[in-house]
Amino acid sequence: MNDRSDLEVRHGTRTIDGDIVFYREAGPETAPVLLLPHGYPCSSYQYRRLMPALADRWRTVAPDFPGFGYSGTPDPARFGYDFDAYATFLERFTDALELGSYALWLHDYGSQIGLRHAIAHPSRIRALIIQNGDIYADALGPKYETIRRFWRDPSPANRAPLEQAVSEDGFRAEFVGEVDDDVARRVPPDLWKLHWPLMDTPVRRALSVGLMEKLKANLDCFPRYQAYLREQRPPAMILWGPKDEYMPEPAARAYLRDLPEAELHLLNDAGHWLLETHFEVALPLVRRFLGEVLQ
Repeated sequence: MNDRSDLEVRHGTRTIDGDIVFYREAGPETAPVLLLPHGYPCSSYQYRRLMPALADRWRTVAPDFPGFGYSGTPDPARFGYDFDAYATFLERFTDALELGSYALWLHDYGSQIGLRHAIAHPSRIRALIIQNGDIYADALGPKYETIRRFWRDPSPANRAPLEQAVSEDGFRAEFVGEVDDDVARRVPPDLWKLHWPLMDTPVRRALSVGLMEKLKANLDCFPRYQAYLREQRPPAMILWGPKDEYMPEPAARAYLRDLPEAELHLLNDAGHWLLETHFEVALPLVRRFLGEVLQ
C-alpha cells in the first residue's frame, strides 16, 4: 500500500547550472515515471490535478522551466531562452533527479522541447502522451497567421500584437478564448490571475515574445520530430481538444502519418487546455494507457 504522502503533490527546488528550479512531484520514488514539461503561458501548475490522480501507481514529475513559474530567471547572456536551451535544461533536470526512463507528456511548447529531448535520448522514452502539440506545418491553425505576418515582415507594427499577447488579457485569451462559453466557465481564472504576476517582469515578457519569434526556426525541426516518431515508434496516445485555433483537429490526425498505431482521442468540445475542462473524461484514458505501457 502506498504511504499517504506518496499520493499528495510535493513541491521542491533543485539548483541546476547555478539556477533555482522549482518542480512538483507525486507518487512513490520507485514507481514508473511520467515526465510533464509544461506549455505556454503556464507552468507545472497546469498538472496540479493530474499528478495526485496518478500517484497511486506512477511517479509524476513536472518542472517549471527557467523564466516560468517559480523557477529562477537566468541572465539571457548565459541562457538562450530558445527551444534548444530548454531541451538542454530538461536533460539537466532529469539527470539531477536521476530519472532513467519515463513516459513523456507533450503539450504546447513542451512538445517541441520534449521531442528535442527524445531525439537526444531515445532510450529514455518509454511512451508518449501527445496533447495539443503541433509538429506538422501543413496542419497549423488560423491563429498562426498573426505570427506568420511577423515572420514575413518583422516590423514594429507586426511585432506589437505579439507583445500585446504577453499580458493578463492575452493570457486569459489563451486559456478561454477558443472554447464555447459553457466550457470556458470550467477554466479557473487562477490560471491567468496567478501566473501573469509571475511573468510580468522585463526579462520574462521579452522571453515570451522571443519564443513566439523563434517558432519560425522551430518549423525547420518539424521533419526531425516526424522522423523520430517514424523511426522509433514509441507507444503513443494522442489526447486532443480540437477547439484549438493553433492546433485544430487536422494537427492531431497528422500524427497518424508517422505513428499509425497510436491511439487518437478527440474530446469534441475541448480546446487547448483540456485538463482544465475535461479532466474527468481524460483521466481514465490516461490511466488505462499508462497501465499498458508503464508497468
